Amino acid sequence: MINLNQLRVFYEAARSGSFTSAARKLFITQPAVTAQIKTFEEQCNLKLFKKKGRRLYLTDEGNALYDCARKIFEFEKEVEDVIEEMRELKRGILRLGTSKAYARYFMPFLISSFREAYPHIMVHLDEGSSLDIIRSLLNLKNEVAVIAKVEDDPNVTFLPFKQDRLMLILAPTHPLAKKRSVSVEELVNDPMIMKEVGSGTRKMVNELFHREGFTPNVLMETSNTEFIKQLVQRGEGISFLVEAAVAADIREKRLATAPVAGRDLFLEVSIAYLKDQHLSHPARAFVEMLKKMATKGPQEQGIRKVMADYFAHWQEAKP
Repeated sequence: MINLNQLRVFYEAARSGSFTSAARKLFITQPAVTAQIKTFEEQCNLKLFKKKGRRLYLTDEGNALYDCARKIFEFEKEVEDVIEEMRELKRGILRLGTSKAYARYFMPFLISSFREAYPHIMVHLDEGSSLDIIRSLLNLKNEVAVIAKVEDDPNVTFLPFKQDRLMLILAPTHPLAKKRSVSVEELVNDPMIMKEVGSGTRKMVNELFHREGFTPNVLMETSNTEFIKQLVQRGEGISFLVEAAVAADIREKRLATAPVAGRDLFLEVSIAYLKDQHLSHPARAFVEMLKKMATKGPQEQGIRKVMADYFAHWQEAKP
């Protein structure tokens, strides 16, 4: 087996044509270079250098070996460059998971902010229910998630990020649309178009009804937020969705809303990642960016204001 240290000594001596220059390059003594070359030649059973005066020349065997050694150490330099680029976040992949609603309504802002800071990092965004995305962390498919916390897991760290208001949505012509507030009991007989099992919204709506001793009248369940809004708008049923998903529709009177009496409905959105798993440099940088957003100044000047400004800009830009 080739001794790479001896090959490196040979390469530097061959490249410079001098044992003394090789010694300076490698920070060893000239006699150490001579000894390493002699040992290497003996192990190879080849004569690699010939000498004329004070100048070294490669033999034919030495030239053939030098061509191979040059490729090895050029590739080593390339590997070192790649490692340094990854350390400096000039190369790498960020593997994110989030819910389908968040992927549409605020992940573009977060990803754009991250890309502004780290333009060379490729972002892979995976979508699913909050429960699906937690499982994707456990299965090492994703490193970081931005999700509603639907259940605790001893292997997952959940850091509070923001709160999302959950809003009852109705067709503008619905009889409850003109009420100042509605009770859960008034919603029991209406067909409910629910988010999928495993979503934070579904969990909160179920808990809302069960606390009052009722069961929602589920007509349909789907992960497609736009489909839910279309069905509600046509009067096919009622639903609950996060404010960011319906704010423009309510403002433009395509949908109506009414507060649920005595209930402030907020989804706790968390940054999630595995407790005992080392985060890659891109994942760590993304988590740190979100932490800064969540804690920057007073709460109203932190993530809520940042996100509110973004949503206002995003809605204005929509056709």
